[in-house]
Amino acid sequence: MVFLTGMDMELFRAQFRAMGGDNEIVVAAADESLATAAIQAAAGEVLRIQARYSRYVEDSVVGRINRAAGSAEAVPCDAETLDLLQFADTLYRQSGGLFDITSGVLRRAWNFAVPALPSQEALAPLLALVGWSAVERTERTIRLPQPGMEIDFGGFGKEYAADRAAAILSARGLQHGYVNLGGDIRAIGPQPDGEPWLIGVQDPRRAGEVLATIPVVRGALATSGDYERFFEIDGTRYCHVLDPGSGYPVSHWSSVSVLAPMAIVAGSYSTIAMLKQAAGTDFLRDAGVSWLCVDAAGQVFSG
Repeated sequence: MVFLTGMDMELFRAQFRAMGGDNEIVVAAADESLATAAIQAAAGEVLRIQARYSRYVEDSVVGRINRAAGSAEAVPCDAETLDLLQFADTLYRQSGGLFDITSGVLRRAWNFAVPALPSQEALAPLLALVGWSAVERTERTIRLPQPGMEIDFGGFGKEYAADRAAAILSARGLQHGYVNLGGDIRAIGPQPDGEPWLIGVQDPRRAGEVLATIPVVRGALATSGDYERFFEIDGTRYCHVLDPGSGYPVSHWSSVSVLAPMAIVAGSYSTIAMLKQAAGTDFLRDAGVSWLCVDAAGQVFSG
């Protein structure tokens, strides 16, 4: 951990890896031991959520639910998991079925390290497994009716972790700082001098360059885009954001950034806007959030 001096507080930074990326927690405090303990607790919460909900962890909650797909027995869930499932249901309805946490099975047909399109024969059986509306839920359980079905919290899990980590910092009495999980930001308060944190939004077509700088005091900024996992064939870009109806990548937006009170909202709404393609800005306007979108031609829109 390193720190910089600023006003009557010191700025503490800690970096760690989780959820497949590099992360950072920054806080300002007058007491180093308080800051260190709070940062450690916040990072521990991120790791806890990763262990509980990652599809890559065999004994995670998500792994247990997915392994039981097709079974006659429903899987009991705790209150935290039930809340996340209900949030997924809300997103499904708000998006008109486009944000579907059962659509993660489509990744089996796409390898973005290899520039090759999947055949319809490969996609068809996977598309048959997509359908949140078919999932059976009660107040305490969930059941995936078809063998091979999966749920995946990847569309909001990292952002949920950012919110939880920020809540821990605030509960420890910290009022200045932010959590940065792989570029998704949740701020708990301004810099010690009252100025906002200046968060750069990556240019989706120029690696390492900043498209815009957005001031953030409290709340969250999250970005979805077509520039992290993709390949190109004959000048057409195919990215990892997949339409659950067609099984193919969306193509209208190259980047969507959303500013919202919570990271879980900012992240999921940016993804929904990507999925809605040309109608994405209408969705964001109706949602009442601030946003910055770049289309595939490089034109910038904001609201």
